Amino acid sequence: MGRVGHKIKAALLQVHSLAGLILALLLALIALTGAIMSFEDEIVDHLNAGIMHVAPRTAPVLMPDELVAQLKAAQDFGKVSAVTLSSDLSAAVRVRFARDEHGARPTSLYVDPYDARVLGSPRGEEFFATVRRLHRWLLIPGDAKGWGRQIIGIAALGLIVMLVSGLVLRWPRRAGSVKMWLKPNLGLGGRALHRSLHAVIGTWVLPVYLVMTLTGLWYSFDWYKDGVVWLLSRPQVTAAKMQTKAPRAAGRAEPVQSIGFDQAWTRFRREEGERFSRALLTLPAGPGTVIRIRSWGKDSTLDTTRDEFRIDAVTGQLVSAERYADKTLGEKIIANVLDIHRGAVLGWPGKLAFMIAAALMPLFSVTGILLYLSRRKLRRPAQLPLGRLVPGE
Repeated sequence: MGRVGHKIKAALLQVHSLAGLILALLLALIALTGAIMSFEDEIVDHLNAGIMHVAPRTAPVLMPDELVAQLKAAQDFGKVSAVTLSSDLSAAVRVRFARDEHGARPTSLYVDPYDARVLGSPRGEEFFATVRRLHRWLLIPGDAKGWGRQIIGIAALGLIVMLVSGLVLRWPRRAGSVKMWLKPNLGLGGRALHRSLHAVIGTWVLPVYLVMTLTGLWYSFDWYKDGVVWLLSRPQVTAAKMQTKAPRAAGRAEPVQSIGFDQAWTRFRREEGERFSRALLTLPAGPGTVIRIRSWGKDSTLDTTRDEFRIDAVTGQLVSAERYADKTLGEKIIANVLDIHRGAVLGWPGKLAFMIAAALMPLFSVTGILLYLSRRKLRRPAQLPLGRLVPGE
């Protein structure tokens, strides 16, 4: 390698080390919280198996508005914002509530679909909600509207720089040797062992970390999200998504109407019949009468492979229908960003692999800091302190 090559590698080492020192603890926190959430659905379902189902009966299940009315009559838990209904007559209804005036969101409830009897609150919900806020926004006030989202995004960009620079720095002379790339030398000790673990295990997880960061940026920066939508979506889909983000024209605020779920639910059942397994009905957060309905088919294995309908709650008119089967490959990639981010598109083996990779992040933080300190220690004796006399002078 020539002098220019050595200078480039020295510069990359400085960039890699500086980014690592600044971001080590933050990246470890983000990765560990992500690892904790890897099997959230399975854990929550196991913890709440006793309240998620009821004995099916011959009586008809309640319509959603009647169910909400009976629930409020028994006890006012707050404003209902969403309900999850199922085609399975033994499945409980999950009711979610809007935030109160202090910004707190009451815990959701599982409710008997036949008589609106409260079955209980899901265990683990608050824990995973806190972990999710820590992972996405660092618990900084404002959540998605606060500074936490941008900080996480900057950390993800820093990790990409570290991954690329680390790959260049460890490029072996025998690049075609699988052993050189993938086998750590556990017979070494001290600095050599730290370097081997840092470099080789880093090579193992590099593809996973790249997928995590490139999909994680979707949730941090609007410019990145808009760019991905423009790149992977059809022009009409891109235009529709941009239109929904357009600011509301200034003027007199629309009156908030009191709306229910029944009209939208009835229209949805006419559209879907018995093809769905469960559906999430969400009331509009502000003024308006359009209810969003996300539905999952009976053969759906991923949370992101869903259809989405928008139905006027007053007239029952279908405003829009976005079916997963009608999406192009690029649009399906966009729809599955979250499941790609956590490896769920590869099934439970993918989720397990991504969880292990995330849990290994502290290893790189520790070995990277140790390598930096040992490198400084090796350089120190070569530097003669100013004003110190050499023996014999």
